[in-house]
Amino acid sequence: MPIFTIAHLTLLETRRRRILLAGLLCGMAFVVLFATALSFVERSLQAQTALDIVRRRTALHALTVAGLYVANFLTLITAALLPVDTLSGEIASGVTQTLASKPIRRAEIVVGKWLAHWMVAAAYLAVTAGGVILASRVVSGFLLPGVERGLPLMLLEATVMLTVSIAGGTRFSTVTNGLVAFGVFGMAFIGGWVEQIGEIITDNPATRQAVRDVGTVASLISPTDSLWRLAAYHMLPTIARDLSLTPFTQIFPPSNAVVVWAAGYVLVVLAIALRQFQRRAL
Repeated sequence: MPIFTIAHLTLLETRRRRILLAGLLCGMAFVVLFATALSFVERSLQAQTALDIVRRRTALHALTVAGLYVANFLTLITAALLPVDTLSGEIASGVTQTLASKPIRRAEIVVGKWLAHWMVAAAYLAVTAGGVILASRVVSGFLLPGVERGLPLMLLEATVMLTVSIAGGTRFSTVTNGLVAFGVFGMAFIGGWVEQIGEIITDNPATRQAVRDVGTVASLISPTDSLWRLAAYHMLPTIARDLSLTPFTQIFPPSNAVVVWAAGYVLVVLAIALRQFQRRAL
């Protein structure tokens, strides 16, 4: 199928440009750094009493989730940057015009490139997030619960950012596309933190509702941060959720409806990308 041919060629191009190698090396470097830091912390956590055991497990839990937060952030940045030039740059250089002159539909070009970059983003998440979970297990013997629910949500986040970047490339230049992609990410990020911090520091019902509304609007514009907060909620221990022991704890976590919204968001934005690319002059 032409879609898989385009995907294969795109993967070959990422390998030729050493994107795959750079992602692998940087991801492994992050995991090694996390494992080293975790080993020092783990040695300082002496478990002699029952209270010490609880404190040790809580600390390891929080550190592992913090490592996943960084892995999630790096994956989102990677998902946004990977395809930022793949359509706009090739349109400017004339490569896309050559492809479009073949018996290949424009929609197949977009979907093929989307599929290839999604595979790279998924692999990067597997290296970083999987490395954090494995490092925690090897170094401290701690296995983070809830990862079977958290990791798919993190992958859905990356899919959202990837699709936004692909869609922007069908309409904007490379620099403009990068600004738009990071702008969308920034709105979701600040909206989520405003909601999360506002709920903790205020006891006023009206103010709390206002910051929740800000977070809701931000999650509708881009559901990335809401997906992460839902993933963190599933991976945090019950005591951390109830007592707000970590920066990732929230009083009112996002509902599962955000997953449906994010899936629909991807489909709609991808459909817009296909339409824009179909109508764009090459």
